[in-house]
Amino acid sequence: MRLPLLPGNSFNRNVGKEKFHKSQHWGFCNNVMMLVSEEKPGIGGEPLLGQKIKPKCTIYPQGDGSDVPSWVAFDKQVLSFDAYSEEEVPDKSQTKYRIRYYKIYYYPEDDTIQVNEPEVKNSGLPQGTSIRRHRITLPPPDEDQFYTVYHFNVGTEVVFYGRIFKIYDCDTFTRNFLRKLGVKVNPPVQRPEDPYIKIRREILEHVEPLRPYKSFDTRKRFLQYHGKILRFFCLWVDSGSMLGDRRELILHYYLCDDTIEIKELLPDNSGRDSVKMFLRRSKLPKNDHTRVYQPGQITDRVILNFCGDLKRNQEDGYLLDKYKLGKEDQEFYKDCDLSLGVTINVWGRKVLLYDCDEFTKSYYKSKYGIKNFTSVSCKPPPPPPKIERKFPPYNGFGSEEDSLRNCISLKPTPHRKNFKKFMEKDSCGSESNILRFFAKLDMEKYADLDRIFVISYYLADDTISVFEPIKNNSGVTGRMFLKRSRVKKPGQQVFKRELSEYFKAEEFYIGVTVNVNGYLFRLLNADEYTLKYMEQNVDKYPFSDFERSLQKVKQESRSRELKQVFIAADCKHTKMVDYNTFRDIVMTCTHGNLSEQEFVTIARHYRVPEETCPDGDFLLALAQKKFKKNFFDNFDRIIYACGYEDREKKNVLPTKDVKRLCKSFRLPLTGDLLESLLSRFENSEKQIDYKSFFSTLNWRKNPMPELQAQEYLKERCEDVWLGMPSPIPAKNIDYFTFLKDMVGLEEEAMPILVNSF
Repeated sequence: MRLPLLPGNSFNRNVGKEKFHKSQHWGFCNNVMMLVSEEKPGIGGEPLLGQKIKPKCTIYPQGDGSDVPSWVAFDKQVLSFDAYSEEEVPDKSQTKYRIRYYKIYYYPEDDTIQVNEPEVKNSGLPQGTSIRRHRITLPPPDEDQFYTVYHFNVGTEVVFYGRIFKIYDCDTFTRNFLRKLGVKVNPPVQRPEDPYIKIRREILEHVEPLRPYKSFDTRKRFLQYHGKILRFFCLWVDSGSMLGDRRELILHYYLCDDTIEIKELLPDNSGRDSVKMFLRRSKLPKNDHTRVYQPGQITDRVILNFCGDLKRNQEDGYLLDKYKLGKEDQEFYKDCDLSLGVTINVWGRKVLLYDCDEFTKSYYKSKYGIKNFTSVSCKPPPPPPKIERKFPPYNGFGSEEDSLRNCISLKPTPHRKNFKKFMEKDSCGSESNILRFFAKLDMEKYADLDRIFVISYYLADDTISVFEPIKNNSGVTGRMFLKRSRVKKPGQQVFKRELSEYFKAEEFYIGVTVNVNGYLFRLLNADEYTLKYMEQNVDKYPFSDFERSLQKVKQESRSRELKQVFIAADCKHTKMVDYNTFRDIVMTCTHGNLSEQEFVTIARHYRVPEETCPDGDFLLALAQKKFKKNFFDNFDRIIYACGYEDREKKNVLPTKDVKRLCKSFRLPLTGDLLESLLSRFENSEKQIDYKSFFSTLNWRKNPMPELQAQEYLKERCEDVWLGMPSPIPAKNIDYFTFLKDMVGLEEEAMPILVNSF
């Protein structure tokens, strides 16, 4: 009998209670207010009336071991149970139910369960993973609890999502694991047999086929001959075509499956499309077939008719032709049919085997005992004598090459230029591939004696251009004397059958006189690039070979006389003389047998290097000129970037940092010019005042006077002559080194020569 709920008759349940917090049961999910959890307790953490809190922890076995987490204690441990399930088959008259076998895996580390069904061949059922691994709840009314290890035993039933699984056995590890937990494991139970599988097995055992299939085991042969291929060199004379072409072929015979593939060897410029395979890999029949059988036309068995009554639930059957009427026997080529000198039939084409490789020879020698592998001679017949074509002489219209192309074919094509030479010798960067020579007219007219020309030879297409520069108060207007074109050699007939010969690069060197369209030009000098190019290609320019030129001087001159002349010419004892004096002495001693190109090669080798150091104003003016040309005025941004790099605020930065910032802002200056400017503003500690440096370069705030063209004096030893190559390659020549290399001064003669200075 309950007491009435009146004052004095009820007990205060909150006496001694310290926790009065309220659990939050409502929240937001996807911006929708909803009940977050139904398992949270009431006020103070006490469960509500009728609330059952589901256990969150698995059941651990009792033992004396260390207290470690379950995922460590039961790592890689799985309990395996064998079970079966019965399923009704309402639509099948043969059986009323089916028996399906399963494997139940229980993972003690987290109480998860996985159910797999082993695959049975020709079962007609989807098999594999039936229930993926997860925790499974108990059947109602205990759906708030999960399966544990104590729910599994042999001879018991478990219900997973309404399906009943009967456990009839387990493995040894599972049996020992349950015994350690104190569980008494029942003995194994015999599993029932699936009635459908039983009926199917009985049918297969009592069926006697009329002609059973013969199984051919080809795996042994495949493993023995895999990768071993016989190779024959073949020839097919296509006599059916218009010209009767000879086709070179390669036959590959695969020993693992007796298949053959044929590839065709196409020579260069054959005019045929390059096909990967002449005959794809397949078995090659011996007899000549007019067509290829489609898949299914040739089979091992012939079915006469189909019998069976679909209305009566009888087994379907078929009747085979035991006499094999209409069967076609095909005979294919094998390795014993292939040998040198044999002609095989490749789908109507007669192919001759005339040679083979070393592996093929060793294979036939070991298997068939063949020792004679003499290749069959199949040389093509000698070609008919080629009739020499005679072309008509040049008629004067167009170029000689175009006129020749009109005579070669009815549809003329343009003359083919040497594109490879053009790509190799075309100007690229600092490599101009243009040979420039300083020349004068070798004419009798007095007015033409002082005319100066620049002859340019283009290595890309062997063309020549002649330019006459402007000369003040000469009465001659500078212009293009000869536009760029190929120049024929003099003394050739105009109207002839052969093509004319043109000037080549090897025929231009210093001191030679060339006839350009009737004008005689004497080459006086060349620019630096041309001289270096000639010295690097001494096979084409033998006069630029230094060793050859020096040996020629040794043969033509006398050592004692040469020493005395040089000592007398060097009055100040500087061990060097000017270019003209050196030239006069060498030419006199060699009696004029040394060419100008050979002398220039010697003079360039022994020239005294000149110190060229441009002043700072010139460098600044040149830099500001480049800035103006490229409209570059981001100097304030560069100074700001330098100030950001200057952490100590000393207004100086290392030279390498300033150079890096200049490159990052892409100053339009060459590397040499930038290095020269940085070196002039660099202090002893290799640092630069960046504000002063970039303010000086600012062409808007601190403009420098523009560069003025220098006036050159018309002297004999001038360095620059109207912007063209200098008439002399060097100012001074080191004749002392020249004497040591040419004469070979002995040790006792060296002090005498030194004391003479």
